[in-house]
Amino acid sequence: MLIFVVGLFLTGIAVALLLRAAFLPRLNMAETIETIDGYGYAAHQPEQSSGGGVRAGLDDLAGLVGSLVGKRLGSIREEQLRKELVAAGIYTMPPGRFLGYRIISLVAVPATWIWVVVAIGVPGLLAVLGFAVAVFAGWSTPLVIVRNRARRRLEQIDYETPELIDVLVVTVEAGLGLASSLQVAAERLRGPLGEEMRLALQEQSLGLQTTEALRNMLDRADTPALRAFVRSIVQGESLGVSTGDIMRNLAEEMRKRRRATAEERAQKAPVKILFPLAFLIFPAMFIVLLGPAVFQFIEGFGSAR
Repeated sequence: MLIFVVGLFLTGIAVALLLRAAFLPRLNMAETIETIDGYGYAAHQPEQSSGGGVRAGLDDLAGLVGSLVGKRLGSIREEQLRKELVAAGIYTMPPGRFLGYRIISLVAVPATWIWVVVAIGVPGLLAVLGFAVAVFAGWSTPLVIVRNRARRRLEQIDYETPELIDVLVVTVEAGLGLASSLQVAAERLRGPLGEEMRLALQEQSLGLQTTEALRNMLDRADTPALRAFVRSIVQGESLGVSTGDIMRNLAEEMRKRRRATAEERAQKAPVKILFPLAFLIFPAMFIVLLGPAVFQFIEGFGSAR
């Protein structure tokens, strides 16, 4: 059984490599055009190791598999997946390649479980249940990782937005224009919000207006604080209101919003701590405090007999 699984896996790799050799030029061109159309120009990111030829080979294989299967993927679903990738900060991965990675995970995780079953000798019912769990985990885990990363990134952007507004208040009141203030803020900020600001400024340098670049930033990272900031800027520019007054009022609103968020988290803390308190902390305390008394009680009854 193990030899059959390994042979089937190697045969699949050989077929995939042959298809990759046949369709690689067309796939590279399509991925490049799709990346430019979908994401624009990526913000500055720290250099990371590419992982050598193994990472490049996996990317090519995932792109090939995703292009073959992704033709049946609807445009609405593809656009939703693209937004989730952008929200997670993964600008350079097309939805087709991500779909290919999900399919590779769908094949690799159950194959690993089959190898474990053959090597260890897991009972039949447990092997079947484990195979079903492995299939579900292999298909769902990449998407869960991307969504969790997007959620944490959006929460960090929402948390850093008041700092952006404070910088804009100081620079605008110092006499700088809105575009120059955004440039100073982008140079000062680090993390996801700084990446989005630099990407918006790159789009502005390519010919977009400031309001359009900010709307695109809101499409990539739609959080309550950033939504209020972009809408205030757009309305101020359209109505001719002073940017300094808008930023000052918005900074006060953001401080109130941050305080309300902190109070909400403080109210949720007792409920969240209830489970570990009841099932982890209290049993240990009872064992430490009542354990000696129970042993003395048992010894006392034993000696009385």
